[in-house]
Amino acid sequence: MAAPRRAAVLGSPIAHSLSPVLHREAYRELGLSGWMYDRFEVDEAALPGFFETLGAEWAGLSLTMPLKRAVIPLLDGISETAASVDAVNTVVCAPDGRRTGDNTDIPGMVAALREHGIDKVEAAAVLGAGATASSALAALARICPGEIAVYVRSEARAAEMRQWAERLEVPVRIADWADAAQALRAPLVISTTPAGVTDALARSVPERPAALFDVLYDPWPTDLAARWSAYGGAVVSGLDLLVHQAVLQVEQMTGLAPAPLDAMRKAGERALAAR
Repeated sequence: MAAPRRAAVLGSPIAHSLSPVLHREAYRELGLSGWMYDRFEVDEAALPGFFETLGAEWAGLSLTMPLKRAVIPLLDGISETAASVDAVNTVVCAPDGRRTGDNTDIPGMVAALREHGIDKVEAAAVLGAGATASSALAALARICPGEIAVYVRSEARAAEMRQWAERLEVPVRIADWADAAQALRAPLVISTTPAGVTDALARSVPERPAALFDVLYDPWPTDLAARWSAYGGAVVSGLDLLVHQAVLQVEQMTGLAPAPLDAMRKAGERALAAR
């Protein structure tokens, strides 16, 4: 049995993070008595100081933006997956003091899609061009050999996506947000935008939609996801992503696998229903 240790999610703001709910449920299911998982409001400026407080009792950290990039210089190493998008959402603290970073968002996306029967698509569309969009491109690089259309709202974002496409070696076509309704006819649509941004697109959902992956989970369903589901299309939610990436975090931090996916998902659903 693993000795009691600590983990936490860091970010700013972080009040509504579901990570403590998911990780604590995993600890209960795995019989990790005494393990603790907390949340801390930490911004980029305070991150180095927080790291200096970490003792041998720490098993790992979950990170939200903008800490996913700010943490990299503080680590002893990062995985190829994290390096591919310059983003670390998982820090594992080893007993010898080494701190290594990984990105479980990318394999978490792939696992969430696979759970819904989506192992491969011939083409895809991405709505938005923020940090999550780069992870979406990295995930699509594993399952989509064809063109990926990315719909953006500014030339600056378009330039960023072109850079990520070149770096990840994926065939990307940049499209204007004004034409985003066209994205909804793709075999797979990944929406990475903040709440409310895609609401106006709901009325453009085709009669026979394919698959939608909306990374939001609160509020849920989004207008787009609700219309998509009503028309019979497959919908993957942000909670699916959150749970799958948390499963990978738990396994890395505790050294125990498999993590209790179903129990963690139900705990997340209960927490959202109570809000």
